[in-house]
Amino acid sequence: MKVEKAVITAAGKGSRMKYITSVLPKALLPLFRKEDGKFVMRPVIDLIIDSLGVAGVSKYCVVVGNQGKLLVDYLSERGVTFVTQNIPKGFGDAVLRAKDFVGNDPFFVHADDGVLTGGYSEALKVFEENDPEAVLLVRKVSNPQRYGIVQAKEVGEVMGHKLLRVNDVEEKPKSPKSDLGISAVYVFSHSLMNALEQIHVNEGEVELTYGIANLLNQGGEVYAIVLEKERWLNVGDPENYFKALEFTYGKSV
Repeated sequence: MKVEKAVITAAGKGSRMKYITSVLPKALLPLFRKEDGKFVMRPVIDLIIDSLGVAGVSKYCVVVGNQGKLLVDYLSERGVTFVTQNIPKGFGDAVLRAKDFVGNDPFFVHADDGVLTGGYSEALKVFEENDPEAVLLVRKVSNPQRYGIVQAKEVGEVMGHKLLRVNDVEEKPKSPKSDLGISAVYVFSHSLMNALEQIHVNEGEVELTYGIANLLNQGGEVYAIVLEKERWLNVGDPENYFKALEFTYGKSV
């Protein structure tokens, strides 16, 4: 099925970027970009929408929090659908707020705290050719305790990248079984929403990895593409935001 929809989660408080995110949503933090041979600064939400648009997305749903007015105003004339996550209950819960928007269609999920320099078209190709429940974009990380981690088996190649069949996922494991961390860009079938609805937590947050694990437990196919040269331009904390600014000043994205 053609993937024309995307859910962008932008409901977090941006606590690691406190002070600036008390007045400006994280999705509006700017990165450099060259236009007509000159550097301009564009909000990361623009770079996210542009990257998804190149992959064929034309319909967007942005999940905002109670303080999302500036972001809504910024995107108001672009035909974007908005839904609200009133209480911050996790990445998975934020995605679930967009269930009505998704309907029975496949969709991208993208976090608002960064953008990949590639991998979108590869994910789309794997999804359209294999019809799985999900396609993940993963990369080797030095600190797997901080990420959602996959266990997977290599099954082929796609556009110069290793293609994996995922056997298990775990959120921020104390004893990681691999060093393959999940990037915050995904392609899902609509069945993810039912998988998320089936999750019940007494305390804490509903993570997106819980929904992916549920898909696997129900016999669903989940693939992963290993990114190597591609970078996640992270605006979620001061150190990585500075690195992203340096990178985008040196290169056009």
